Amino acid sequence: MWLDWLLFDDPSVAALKAAVAEGRAEIFIDAAGEAELARVLAYDLGRHSIDAEKQAECLAECRRVARPLHNDAPIGGLPRCADPDDQVFLEAAAAACADYLVTKDRELLELGRRKLPFQIVSPSSLNFR
Repeated sequence: MWLDWLLFDDPSVAALKAAVAEGRAEIFIDAAGEAELARVLAYDLGRHSIDAEKQAECLAECRRVARPLHNDAPIGGLPRCADPDDQVFLEAAAAACADYLVTKDRELLELGRRKLPFQIVSPSSLNFR
């Protein structure tokens, strides 16, 4: 979702962006999530690859938009993600006592079928009326 928000200006995140800007929603990120974002921003994405300056701008925007979450210990009782790099997002959502973990990741969305303390949803499924 961060790439759609920060780089691609994907319309599917427009409602979420507006809700955050208007104070109707909050986004949280912990150090592990920010490190994962930094790692992904540095990927060679072909025509969408970005230089170090743009990567720094994206991280600064993330820090501006998201509230820092100090999640010092792994949260128990959560399912294990098939992609270990995604586990940090489940743990952050649990630590933040979030209502939603917003993602486009198919494997995370599949985990959303399980009973969790939050819902895992795609950005387009959110309703901010």
